Amino acid sequence: MKSHYRVVVIGGGVVGASVLYHLAKFGWSDVCLLERSVLTAGSSWHAAGGFHALNADPNMAALQAYTIDLLEEIQAESGQNIGLHMTGGLTMAGTPDRWEWLQSAYRVFQSIGIEDCRLVTPEEAVELNPIMSAEGLLGGMWADREGYLDTTGTVHAYAGAARKRGAAIFEHTKVEDLIQTRDGWQLVTDKGIVTCEHVVNAGGLWAKQLGRMAGIELPVSPLKHHYLISDTIPALEDLAFEVPMTVDLEGFTYLRQDQKGVLLGIYEIDHEHWAMDGAPWDYGMELFQEDTDRIERELTLGFERYPVLQEVGVKTWVNGAFTFSPDGNPLVGPVPGKPGYWCACAVMAGFLQGGGVGKTLAEWMIHGETEADAWPMDVARYGPYAQNRRYIRETTGQFYSRRFVMTYPNEQLPAGRPLKTAPAHDAMSAAGCQWGVSWDLEVPLYFAPAGFSETPSLKRSNAHDIVAAECRAIREAVGLIDITGFARYEVTGPNAEGWLDRMLASKLPAPSRARLAPMLSETGRLKGDLTVFNWGDGSWWIMGSYYLRAWHMRWFRDHLAEGVAIRDLGEEICGFALAGPRSRAVIGQIAETDISGLPFMGCMAADIGLIRTRIARMSVTGELGFEINCRYGDHAVLRRTLLEAGAGEGLRECGFNAMLSTRLEKSFGIWNAEFTQGYTPGMTGMDRWIDWDKPGFLGREAALAERDGNGPAQIQVTLEIDAADADASGFEPVWAEGQKVGFVTSGGYGHHIGKSLAMALIDRDRSDVGTPLSVHVVGAERPARVIAPSPYDPAGKAMRG
Repeated sequence: MKSHYRVVVIGGGVVGASVLYHLAKFGWSDVCLLERSVLTAGSSWHAAGGFHALNADPNMAALQAYTIDLLEEIQAESGQNIGLHMTGGLTMAGTPDRWEWLQSAYRVFQSIGIEDCRLVTPEEAVELNPIMSAEGLLGGMWADREGYLDTTGTVHAYAGAARKRGAAIFEHTKVEDLIQTRDGWQLVTDKGIVTCEHVVNAGGLWAKQLGRMAGIELPVSPLKHHYLISDTIPALEDLAFEVPMTVDLEGFTYLRQDQKGVLLGIYEIDHEHWAMDGAPWDYGMELFQEDTDRIERELTLGFERYPVLQEVGVKTWVNGAFTFSPDGNPLVGPVPGKPGYWCACAVMAGFLQGGGVGKTLAEWMIHGETEADAWPMDVARYGPYAQNRRYIRETTGQFYSRRFVMTYPNEQLPAGRPLKTAPAHDAMSAAGCQWGVSWDLEVPLYFAPAGFSETPSLKRSNAHDIVAAECRAIREAVGLIDITGFARYEVTGPNAEGWLDRMLASKLPAPSRARLAPMLSETGRLKGDLTVFNWGDGSWWIMGSYYLRAWHMRWFRDHLAEGVAIRDLGEEICGFALAGPRSRAVIGQIAETDISGLPFMGCMAADIGLIRTRIARMSVTGELGFEINCRYGDHAVLRRTLLEAGAGEGLRECGFNAMLSTRLEKSFGIWNAEFTQGYTPGMTGMDRWIDWDKPGFLGREAALAERDGNGPAQIQVTLEIDAADADASGFEPVWAEGQKVGFVTSGGYGHHIGKSLAMALIDRDRSDVGTPLSVHVVGAERPARVIAPSPYDPAGKAMRG
């Protein structure tokens, strides 16, 4: 073992081995992996080894598809047999909603390029898996590239391929401490000290301790997980093929063949955490005693779904631990505030996602950017609130127990909530506010009558008419919206203006003005759809999406210059927005400062009633509006002041659902839908805000190349859909004459214009207004057409009025 490496990966499971392999494959051979025991010790050795295509998050499904494609390549390159059994796979549904969701998921797969799937009837499913009972099933989805592998062989294949590319691996080498240095990290091991520029936490069950060594509290926890291996099943002895990997969503089980028996795995509702502070250092190849009482219900369902299990015994029980994050997705990427420290942990489906995780992290480390949008697994999607032990316990447990439980788009899950609330939260609740959550914050969805309860649904919910009334208030009178859930960053210092001019691709606003500002990476892809404010006193604000606070602060700090200070105001500033044609009349009654001359996109300090505020004349609803920012301590009084002033103007409290409906009517995009770090300005229409004459802004050369070249293959358009009782939401395929030409980025119902709307990325030659198309909405194909942007008030007269 050398004394210095460019990268040291800690952890010899499938994820650590994949990271090592991809680093070497992409050209960094001065890398090593340290494993405190032997490769696979931890979770990898006892994993069930199944892999399947389905994931409710399309980005994660694409990650899994990459991993599956990589398996044969790894086997060939390493010369290590990985025991690959490509049996195909079934995912079965037993309720009408689940069957609708599965049909919708099948169409989403088509959107993201997974073409080897098809829908099957229960009868077809039983032909594919003859030991399965079809009782209670409504349908399923078949995927060609599903199956299982030998877990130990696969880890050694990644490791062997990495060694062939120059990487080093050291087993029986325990990391005992991590010390940050000026040039990187010093690793204190039981075999001596090693230094490196980058260290990767791929510690699996020990990720928590490896984080704490560096002063990092990661939101991870191990949970116990059961599977059994049956004795030989006579029905399988004469079968000419292996039964496929099969997931019974209503039964909470997955099954694959194991020699002439089967492996049956269970995601039990009654979950059990273990070693929340990390596994003991001497743990590695042990298992827990099976707890059949805790899994009795799911076990019974499994034996009913596969009746042959009732006729044979159990050969082996496996009850082992896997590490989970709050939402079940991996924690990957650079840790904010810890340069050179990278995460590759909480990959609970390591053999399914590990290849994609390794590729993503290696690209990020080497190139500074990933090929695909890494947000769904970015460690910066969580903030300090997620370090709380109870939050981790509740959210990881909720995810585990709901692994095979259907979650509806309009369903609000309870774990880890409520955590942070705006000061007027209780008063708004008393007024009927129904809450959602963004990052750690409770955000208003809509205001309902006493006793109302929203029914979870894939289609339009029973809150549809309530949201319609709020939209009507915004369009015809005035709506009051809590905007605590907007992120705000203050930029100050002698070099603040120059730094902002480099970071943002737009022209900077003049004093007392605001401007929409795209932010780009070095390769010209989007890093933010922001609004920048010049308050005229030497201070600037950047406003963006609340849940991106840690993500954006990491980006800002990574690019910070001398003479610039940036501060996240998320714990200090909140506020309310007025939106609607009567909003000027409301604010005019209580403004102690003359705001009559405040122009569209103007901003200023102003006294509103007794409260000192910073206001801006803008609205994401496309109406005349004002965003009023105040201190946290003034929030409740500001609300009461605005409600009293609006009593005679038809003012109605509104939530984010109405705001999202009205923004669709204006073709206003939002982050993580129309705008992501996987898209460019030309694709999304954000190029109209770029100041092309400005030299030196981040990403300028790449943006110019896009502008002056052939342009993007797909561009953003607005669609009108002839929907029935459901609306598009995102990733549904868009068709033209039977050919896939794009996909929906977001959708919903435009309550004012009375139409189902969607925004979509589609091929440029199908983007002309009036082009006939079709879109699958909850699995059903519906006619659609391209319409002109901003179907409501296309000239923008209302918001400029």
